[in-house]
Amino acid sequence: MAQAEAPPSAVTRRATYRRAGPTGFLASWRTILFLLVALAAYAYGWRITQIDFPTLLFNLPKAERIVVGLLQPDVIAQDTESAFGEVPLRIGDGPAMPTTAPLAGGTLTVTPGAIRPGEPLTIVITGARPNSDLRLSLVDASGDARPIRTGEKTDDSGSFPLTFSMPQSVAPGSYSVRAELSWGLGRWRPTETFVVSLAKMIETIFLALMGTTFALFVSIPLSFLGARNLMQGSRVGWTVYYLTRTLFNVLRSIETLILAVIMAVVVGLGPFAGVMAIVIHSIGAMGKLYSEAIESIDPGPIEAVTATGASRFQVVLFAVVPQIVPQFLSFTMYRWDINVRLSTVIGLVGGGGIGFLLIQYINLLQWNQAGAALWMIGVTVILMDYASAVIRQRLI
Repeated sequence: MAQAEAPPSAVTRRATYRRAGPTGFLASWRTILFLLVALAAYAYGWRITQIDFPTLLFNLPKAERIVVGLLQPDVIAQDTESAFGEVPLRIGDGPAMPTTAPLAGGTLTVTPGAIRPGEPLTIVITGARPNSDLRLSLVDASGDARPIRTGEKTDDSGSFPLTFSMPQSVAPGSYSVRAELSWGLGRWRPTETFVVSLAKMIETIFLALMGTTFALFVSIPLSFLGARNLMQGSRVGWTVYYLTRTLFNVLRSIETLILAVIMAVVVGLGPFAGVMAIVIHSIGAMGKLYSEAIESIDPGPIEAVTATGASRFQVVLFAVVPQIVPQFLSFTMYRWDINVRLSTVIGLVGGGGIGFLLIQYINLLQWNQAGAALWMIGVTVILMDYASAVIRQRLI
């Protein structure tokens, strides 16, 4: 029968406490110190970045027009036909003007033909095209139109009555009341915004393609010079290795937006500036990926080919290249996918592509048109990401 283990003595418990106690004490103080430093960092970050959520919530209604415009992209439109009639009107002292004019098979009547500011004016449309969109305007002698009513419609019989008081702010003079009717013809077509955005999106895709291709021709040769397992063994090799890696880090550390601004100054605004910005940034990014792929290859084939007395070039050609081709193809497709997304942004600073069109819509507050461009960018990026993932999966 096994003998029961004796409980630790008081001396042993005190010794254990002495060994474990200070360690747990220090660990707790390190934790507290870390929490205090983190809390101070976040407090300073909150202050320096001027976080103000109440202001955000208070001003959210101001973004309603933007959100509605982006959710209603200008993509398709219905062919419309329109007609207008115009009746002269005298405001202030003077002779009365004619009160009727033809309008879309009906009649536009404005009574009286001469009024003073503050007096009532009656506009009646009869016998015109039914259920048509209506816009009423007061046009002065210089041709400037002042809206009276917008968003109205004629009824099922083609009629529309309106009586209102002429505002006191209207100066006396000769005017005319213009009624514009418009109606759909039942045919839908892509809008001009959609056609232009599609053309710019295609330009963006090929902008990324050309930038990726040019960067490929430069980054592949440099990647062999930036691979540690190929360049080790001599001082010259190590020097070339560190210089190449430094070049990769410098090129990929400069944001493409900055490169696009610089290249726009050098070669002018347009797609070529965007291509050059992508080329410069992609050389650094692709070169790093390629060189790391070379460093991760199986060294066995290299040792076997080297043992046959092959030159360094033959070692690379027959022992390295067969192992890296699938990864190189995968990285290239992935980089093209990234460059398509970058190309949509560099256009904001004059690098061509759909970004150049998007910034114009935003500056003009044309949110429906901006929504069309943004939705096209989103759909294109999703399709490119899916296609790139499928191709990479089959290559590896």
